[in-house]
Amino acid sequence: MVAVAAVSGLTETSSATLPYKKSFAMKHSKISVNDSWDVIVVGGGPAGCTAAIAAAREGAKTLLIEAMGQLGGMGTSGMVPAWSPFSDGEKIIYRGLAEKIFNESKKGVPHEAPNKLDWVSINPEHLMSVYDRMVTEAGVKVLFFSRLAAVEMASDDTVDAIIISNKSGLVAFKGKVYIDATGDGDLAAWAGAPFQRGYDNQGSTQMSSLCFSFANIDSYSYINGPKLYIWKDESTPLYKAVRSGKYPLVDTHFCNNLIGPDVLQCNAGHLHVDTTDPWSISDAMILGRQKAAQYLEAMKDVCPSTFSNAFLVRTASLLGVRDSRRIEGDYIFTVEDWRQRKSFEDEIGRNCYYIDVHSGKHKPEHYKKGESHGIPYRCLTPKGIKNILTAGRCISTDAEAFGSTRIMPCCLVTGEAAGMAAAHAIKQTANNVHKIDTNYLRKRLKEEGQYFL
Repeated sequence: MVAVAAVSGLTETSSATLPYKKSFAMKHSKISVNDSWDVIVVGGGPAGCTAAIAAAREGAKTLLIEAMGQLGGMGTSGMVPAWSPFSDGEKIIYRGLAEKIFNESKKGVPHEAPNKLDWVSINPEHLMSVYDRMVTEAGVKVLFFSRLAAVEMASDDTVDAIIISNKSGLVAFKGKVYIDATGDGDLAAWAGAPFQRGYDNQGSTQMSSLCFSFANIDSYSYINGPKLYIWKDESTPLYKAVRSGKYPLVDTHFCNNLIGPDVLQCNAGHLHVDTTDPWSISDAMILGRQKAAQYLEAMKDVCPSTFSNAFLVRTASLLGVRDSRRIEGDYIFTVEDWRQRKSFEDEIGRNCYYIDVHSGKHKPEHYKKGESHGIPYRCLTPKGIKNILTAGRCISTDAEAFGSTRIMPCCLVTGEAAGMAAAHAIKQTANNVHKIDTNYLRKRLKEEGQYFL
């Protein structure tokens, strides 16, 4: 299936070509055109930030467009409470910019051990400042509160401009190479790139979560008492609350981390959401906030020593989406590649996260210590489109492998590679991202500290 965004209505349709026959900006004189960019990155989450930094570092004039008012995506606006593991159990795997951002992030959680690499807590306000500083110091220009509205094609395989909606109205931005770091793959899909969704032939996607935080918990009781939640351990307090039947919005998902004195941040509760449907997302945000309040009620009941004086201090402003479009690239990384711990001649980083599919139907699969797989550059190059790269959650994988590659450390790695590749495409191949010198890309990534075989 191929999706495009029509300029009028922004509806998705099944079509291999875009309906743009004339310049959108030319037909609508009130729309200004900003054409001063080499690389335009859409989406300021982990992948978008590293993509923008890497592109600018390679000498490209780079614009980073973000729909929210802060950078960082799920680690900041989405309030995910902890980084997924950065190590394979023996050594750090996600290096380059990923390692630099991780180390800066750790400065915001001084209660964590300095040498800790796995499930390190995130202070979202501190992490926002890390991204702000690193992106702007690289020379990237950031445009907040600006959302992708449409894509204008010069031909069937080349993006001419993107239409952005913000307080100026609609503005056409032109670059030489575009990077889709939207998570949902909006840019590539609307440009006509093929994509897949879901883990079955009905298109069912993994469940989402709305993260939240509690303040004024008793940290001593939290640290020294029983763990609130262990997956499938029915002796833990969460399962007691679920079994009681008094809290129908509470389910058996309750990841939680102490992010500061007496502040607990939670990735909890499952929501069935079509993340490409704004009505579905809107309903999910309301239900997610109701869930957060009920989790507090439940914890006050089953764990009063920790939660008796606690209150719900914040819910995330960004829905915790695990699953959406996967843009089909020149290579589709599969679960069999993951199981074989496969390496690739064009790999641009490594990944070691387990197969984690939030569907209720899949069992987790884990690597042994020291094991990892390569991430091919070809997973970042959408089929049929010359001047778009993908980075982050929407890269080219199958449904099961996606349960491993969707995490933030991996997004940081694919973002850096995409940003660097975008700059190289401008210099080497007249903006064709499929034809860059991947040996040179790998050389530059290694010079910047990235790890691969």
